[in-house]
Amino acid sequence: MLDLFSIFSKGGIVLWCFQSTSEIFSPSVNALIRSVILQERSGNNTFNHNALTLQYKLDNEFELVFVVAYQRILQLSYVDKFLNDVHLEFRDKYKNELQTGPCIVDFNFKTTFDKVLKECEIWAKSQAKIPKQMRTFEDSQKSKKTVASMIERKGDEKGKKTVKIVESKNLTNGKAEEVTNNTYDDDVIAANRAKLAQKLASKTKKEPKKSPKSPQKADRVKQPRVWELGGDTRDVAVLDYSTDQPGEAATLLPDTQLIGQMTGAIRDLEVESEESSSEEEEVTSQPTSKKTGGMFSLLKGLVGAKALSEETMRPVLDKLRDHLIGKNVAADIANKLCDSVAIKLEGKVLGTFDSVAKTVKATLTESLVRILSPKRRVDILRDCLHAKQEGRPYVMAFCGVNGVGKSTNLAKICFWLIENDLSVLIAACDTFRAGAVEQLRTHTRHLNALHPPARHHARHMVTLYEKGYGKDAAGIAMEAIRYASDTKTDVVLIDTAGRMQDNEPLMRALAKLIAVNEPDTVLFVGEALVGNEAVDQLVKFNQALADYSSSSSPHVIDGIVLTKFDTIDDKVGAAISMTYITGQPIVFVGTGQTYTDLKALNANAVVHALMK
Repeated sequence: MLDLFSIFSKGGIVLWCFQSTSEIFSPSVNALIRSVILQERSGNNTFNHNALTLQYKLDNEFELVFVVAYQRILQLSYVDKFLNDVHLEFRDKYKNELQTGPCIVDFNFKTTFDKVLKECEIWAKSQAKIPKQMRTFEDSQKSKKTVASMIERKGDEKGKKTVKIVESKNLTNGKAEEVTNNTYDDDVIAANRAKLAQKLASKTKKEPKKSPKSPQKADRVKQPRVWELGGDTRDVAVLDYSTDQPGEAATLLPDTQLIGQMTGAIRDLEVESEESSSEEEEVTSQPTSKKTGGMFSLLKGLVGAKALSEETMRPVLDKLRDHLIGKNVAADIANKLCDSVAIKLEGKVLGTFDSVAKTVKATLTESLVRILSPKRRVDILRDCLHAKQEGRPYVMAFCGVNGVGKSTNLAKICFWLIENDLSVLIAACDTFRAGAVEQLRTHTRHLNALHPPARHHARHMVTLYEKGYGKDAAGIAMEAIRYASDTKTDVVLIDTAGRMQDNEPLMRALAKLIAVNEPDTVLFVGEALVGNEAVDQLVKFNQALADYSSSSSPHVIDGIVLTKFDTIDDKVGAAISMTYITGQPIVFVGTGQTYTDLKALNANAVVHALMK
């Protein structure tokens, strides 16, 4: 029933291989290495590729990988046990050869392999005859919950006060006594009582009642606000750019300080962090200090000079998972990351306590950086210049849910492109939301004021292609691309309407727009504020583009634009969640409200903020 079983080192040397058919399995094994092992996604030991299911086991002590492949339609219950048994047999039989390092040795393992396989098949048949029993309450996750764990506390972080409730076996009057260990200080209780007394005193104050016969005062008319900008006072009417009068663009006063700041490639994102490496060394080198060292405080329980096991690392992994969730990483992604770290470290023999702490943190950091690093080259500017040389416009489509900032970040990207001397046509394909076309019209007028035609040989750098509201978005996008090709415009930016990921008619319309117009890049715009919701949005958008497309090879999401990154402080987990779930890179990061607040993702800076 097994098609392939292979044992190879992480350096790429195949030590032993069994193959039952003449089929070539190299593409499936290479896909496993490329998509799972190298991308730090080894939390789940099952990988599907084409019609095959591949299961694997890592040996971190000898740097080995055990892979078994079989047809996906089969349900083999003994594969996990078979992998473990073969792993132990191979280690025990060739331990001396493996300790000498990777070398070419004739591993005569066929007899042992057949023996273990036969024993596992017999074990699986015997297990199938045993009737399934219900799981006991002690084995369930619910049994591990305590009363204290279900108490919600505001701002429950490390160093906060906790309440521990312990049941006593002594019975008084037929009821179990509960002993509470309340660690609240007397000062805190006194302060709370003072606040309560002040609140009650404020309620007792009687407000003066207004006489119904007293004459009413004349209504006050709200005066227009006067804005003071750099010592220059301008009235609100002067700042109103919502009307479209002829020649009004000449009256705009552009902020000339923005011009020239976005020339060249996008600057990398910089995330501030208060943590320094010297502080980490001080915490880890002084175990008697009162400081616990953050999420790695439980590493004190690990004993050096022993092989790490999952049971030994479990307290650390639980603390690590809570830390990642607190940083806005989706819960499912946090669990997979912790499982991946456990699998990667299990069996490694480490030395002193300091090396354990550094190894655990380095392993997680390395995994996160590898996840955020793009698997393919992402250079929008170079692609635009290449399309310009071919005499065609480069087309980018923006999609996402409502209110994430698609139009605003489209304008930022547009400013970056015209700063690099590329003309842009904005296709107003949001024909549903009221004010969507007017918003793009205002951005177009402001961008042309920043880069007037006089600076670009009498050429308008930004043009808005609009057909009003209620029209077919796919048709407008097609006409815009044709117009850009006729007018020799370099780039077309398609602004689509916001839609929820569960709205099937609107998702079908988006899939139609992309299938008909075939843009070069499809960017998903998502907020950095959300965690689990970002994963759900991205997965369903990607799936909808694949399911509702009429093409045999549908065009799905190519990259991510992460907006509102300036509002999350160090809770940068949404970047990890979005990239982990699709493997697509984060191309742009929105960091503010001006045209220059557009950055490129710096994987090291984001991971540093996530780990502090």
